[in-house]
Amino acid sequence: MPTSQYIDFSAFMATRFDGKMQKLTVNAGFSCPNRDGTIGRGGCTYCNNKSFSPAYCQSSDSITDQLIKGKAFFGKKYPSMRYLAYFQSYTNTHGEVSRLLSLYDEALSVDGVDGLIIGTRPDCMPDELLKRLGEMATDKYIMVEYGAESSHDDTLNLINRCHTWQQTSDAVRRTASAGIDVGLHLIMGLPGETDEMMFETIDAVNAIPVNIIKIHQLQLIRGTRMAMDVANGAYDIRRFTVNEYIALCCKIISRLRDDIAIERFVSQSPDELLIYPRWGLKNYQFTNLLHSRLKTQQAQEEDHT
Repeated sequence: MPTSQYIDFSAFMATRFDGKMQKLTVNAGFSCPNRDGTIGRGGCTYCNNKSFSPAYCQSSDSITDQLIKGKAFFGKKYPSMRYLAYFQSYTNTHGEVSRLLSLYDEALSVDGVDGLIIGTRPDCMPDELLKRLGEMATDKYIMVEYGAESSHDDTLNLINRCHTWQQTSDAVRRTASAGIDVGLHLIMGLPGETDEMMFETIDAVNAIPVNIIKIHQLQLIRGTRMAMDVANGAYDIRRFTVNEYIALCCKIISRLRDDIAIERFVSQSPDELLIYPRWGLKNYQFTNLLHSRLKTQQAQEEDHT
């Protein structure tokens, strides 16, 4: 269901490409500086990488093989589809620049792949790599997607992110200045955060040159430090009902800068890993409910004018 109240991912991509684009996730076998001791140990308290890695995406396969498998999966239904290689798992700018560029070049050499989306941390984007990515962006599409999660440093400390909002802001500005599209990943409902704190994060995003955001509800995942913290009573987390979270998303849409696209509102971890929330909705079903609420709100506003 289309909506005129925000720019979705398809509409955003239509401003960059003529045809339909599909992201293909690749796992390049990277680690994370917040896990391997470079800046921290243990990783983010909510993170279990198994909760968002597609089945075709195995680091034991080459980048080329992973992309070929991904193309085979989507190409059956959409033969004319073009693709973006999505370096998603862990921190995809964490390594020697020469090795990173070799992996990116390998992905771009696969037939049908027209660009890269590189997921990383805001404290892991050296100027040398950013310069090279800027050069690549003159010929191929490049987006860097930073995991920001929140603008509140107290929250970032609690969840062991090991970076600050200032580092996020700096990385976004440097990336935009290099001529590269910027995405931000945000989590709604992190421990201790009120609605107003989440809106303050949206306000902070509005103040920097971001092109697109991905938000989702906090998910409590088995095997994470956060799941243990909650079970041990160290703190609890906000437990949204579907209607409560839809209401929050509607307010975020109304508050977000008009030119920033929203790629998604929810995430769905594998059932065997998920503790909360268990809404029983596919992502598209949630989005349809959200669009229905937006349409109702718009009709009500028109009735009052």
